[in-house]
Amino acid sequence: MPELRQNLATKQWVIIAAERAGRPQQFLEPYRPLTEEHPEHDPSCPFCPGNEELESEIVRVTIGEKWQVRVVYNKYPALHKEGERIRSFDGVHRRISGVGHHEVVIESPRHNLCPALDTPENLSVTLQTMQSRCRELTEDPRVEHIICFQNHGEHAGTSLLHPHSQIIALPVVPYEVRMRAEEARRYFDDTGVCVFCQMLHDELQAGERIIAENASFVAFVLYAALSPFHIWILPRRHEASFLHASPTELADLGEILRYVLRKLYYGLRDPDYNYVIRTAPLRDPSHEYLHWYVTVVPRVTRAAGFELGSGMFINTALPEDSAAFLRSVRDT
Repeated sequence: MPELRQNLATKQWVIIAAERAGRPQQFLEPYRPLTEEHPEHDPSCPFCPGNEELESEIVRVTIGEKWQVRVVYNKYPALHKEGERIRSFDGVHRRISGVGHHEVVIESPRHNLCPALDTPENLSVTLQTMQSRCRELTEDPRVEHIICFQNHGEHAGTSLLHPHSQIIALPVVPYEVRMRAEEARRYFDDTGVCVFCQMLHDELQAGERIIAENASFVAFVLYAALSPFHIWILPRRHEASFLHASPTELADLGEILRYVLRKLYYGLRDPDYNYVIRTAPLRDPSHEYLHWYVTVVPRVTRAAGFELGSGMFINTALPEDSAAFLRSVRDT
């Protein structure tokens, strides 16, 4: 029989349609070339060595004479870094000038690489570079919130295979981010406990949805997963902002992120996915109730009319089964 589950950190409800749930293998991608089956270098790719546009480069991390990670301005930015943040009100119409920052983190010179195939050390360098750029962007008084994310695959919203992630610094705090912060504050006011810390405690105690853990992080399929294999990677240490993660934590995050993505890569045959680093708004006055984390969402299903009409998702995969499947996957 179906059941409704609620994520107390976000207050989102999801329908777990148990009778429609099939085997996890049903979510395997139809045949297409795996990332590793593409060429290591693509002469037409703007991110491959030899095609660097130095005027757009912000940061370059090198090993010897070769670059390891580059950060560049997005060629087609969602926001522009020049200009003033100007607010405009006209009745029910509200506008803010589209100022901010939109940067691309090119994660490797290799064209046919992705985090699942990378090394934990290289992923750690990417995460450190992201964090460094975010800290730099906080110096801009126009910026209210920063989002770091990766789109892997066409269904996840990318048009380039070359491994890259993005950083967008916004002049506002998005509504969903505000609502999540408000729900976390309400839970803290009611209980005196961070809802994310409580979730981490409960998941570790139950164990059935855990995928992996290390000294700094725990990765698990959500109890109220909105879609199959919807994963959170939570820091063990209570901290509101990704910007305050330590070098050791970033090294551990590179390790567990790679592990989780390899499980998806080999278990679901290189599915499209998004991962997002969810962190506190920059100007939030209280961090007692906020807790940064990484969410990983494989794009193995599509939203339809019900989801658009209700804002509620139907998940046809039992989260406990999804976690058990990923634990069983051989990642070599």
